[in-house]
Amino acid sequence: MANLLPLENSIPVAPLKIAALKGCEEMAATIDQYLVKFRKDLAELNPAGHQISGFAEGSFLLSCDCPRFGSGEAKGKIGESVRGVDLFILVDVCNWSITYKLCGHENHMSPDDHYQDLKRIIAAATGKAHRINVIMPFLYEGRQHKRTSRESLDCALALRELTNMGVSNIVTFDAHDPRVMNAIPLSGFDNFMPTYQFLKALIRSVPDLHLDNDHLMIVSPDEGAMPRAVYFSNVLGVDMGMFYKRRDYSTVVNGKNPIVAHEFLGDSVLAKDVIIIDDMISSGESMLDVAKQVKERGAARVFVCTTFGLFTDGLDKFDEYYEKGFIEKIITTDLTYRTPELIARPWYEPAEMGKYIASIIDILNHDVSVEKVRSTTDKIKKLLSENL
Repeated sequence: MANLLPLENSIPVAPLKIAALKGCEEMAATIDQYLVKFRKDLAELNPAGHQISGFAEGSFLLSCDCPRFGSGEAKGKIGESVRGVDLFILVDVCNWSITYKLCGHENHMSPDDHYQDLKRIIAAATGKAHRINVIMPFLYEGRQHKRTSRESLDCALALRELTNMGVSNIVTFDAHDPRVMNAIPLSGFDNFMPTYQFLKALIRSVPDLHLDNDHLMIVSPDEGAMPRAVYFSNVLGVDMGMFYKRRDYSTVVNGKNPIVAHEFLGDSVLAKDVIIIDDMISSGESMLDVAKQVKERGAARVFVCTTFGLFTDGLDKFDEYYEKGFIEKIITTDLTYRTPELIARPWYEPAEMGKYIASIIDILNHDVSVEKVRSTTDKIKKLLSENL
């Protein structure tokens, strides 16, 4: 594991336990394997300093469940003691594949259902844990982060509710707008970016990709994704462009103002590979339109990197655009649920995040600065130098 020095010179705040809610079991198992290895390596480096009870275990996973009654109501259950432990609860609010019976009918779990189960497990700990941390890769209601009319502020309300229930730290990835942390200014809120994992996946899946200014360009699909694109282009040393979404604000379709046109601002993409980077693919309509327009401007290949791949309208349109040559690869993290059909697509490539989350948990459990794992610039530069 990287960043061993701060961990060698510190001790955990409490024994570590991970509670994986329904739909997170596979990711939790991966995280657990890495943590077991990390702790074994640390114990071998400093045997005298790491003989604390609970430091090195065969597994850090905690038995928990949220069984439901026939009416759809539920309760949280923890199968072992959590007294005095540093509890990390992992939840994927976008995993719609989990179902339950409601009055004899099969019901798919919504983000609201997952959020309620999270609160149930927190309540089941009954205040006995030394500290409670929530790892919520896709921030619940993160897209409803600001008020533009008479609207609810769901994300801010959820963050306050969690902290009022005793949660000390909230860990998320690529928040739609990280300024939502201002709702809980006195509590821990950490927002991590998967830029390094994107590059690793790109280099692994596209061996002939040239990461230089003559062959590559970064494109932001809208003004909201600019900070991500700016960082990506700066660390790679390549040009950047941006699309501006011109919307019809007099009309609302499916809860949003439809896009009239995408206007491009930037240098020529002619004969260059293009990486389009954003926080999520929801229906994919906007992203596919940007990819098509980039290709029509003469781009060689188009790669899409998004933290969350929701694909709410299915995969057919992406298949069509792949066959037409508008997209070459779509890379998303494995932080949210992905269907087996998506994973099997030739145009799809995962950016694996299990090791990164394990590093974050280990750092937080030792109560040392997270900047060593948050700042990945040095790791990216090393990766680039190895693949020149």
